[in-house]
Amino acid sequence: MLYLWIKAFHVIAVIAWMAGMLYLPRLFVYHCDAPKGSIQSETFKIMERRLLKAIINPAMIVTWVLGLILVWQGGWYLSGWLHAKVLLVLILSGVHGSLSRMVKDFAADRNKRPQKFYRMINEVPTVLMIGIVILVIVKPF
Repeated sequence: MLYLWIKAFHVIAVIAWMAGMLYLPRLFVYHCDAPKGSIQSETFKIMERRLLKAIINPAMIVTWVLGLILVWQGGWYLSGWLHAKVLLVLILSGVHGSLSRMVKDFAADRNKRPQKFYRMINEVPTVLMIGIVILVIVKPF
């Protein structure tokens, strides 16, 4: 029964993490249009920082901790699908780190990238999530 509770909270954490990972680049798209020093730009800085610190970072930590507990309790550590999933989650965590760096760049008014870059980077978490979900549900190998 405990395993199912852990799994439920793991899924909740994943949903929160993904929601933030999909929303943050969208904020960057709009932030690109805001003049530096404007009220709009300063508002985006606050929104980006709060989203990262209050939702995305804690959700990622909970996702990892509960996921590792599920692997251990379920005895999944020798499964091929899990190794592939962990690789994709590591890449997603790297994207998370990159987005964190971008929050700092916007906060310091150092963004040099155009809106198009953020529109494209917004798709990366989605593609990774699709792969992760397929691996977990289908367990192809």
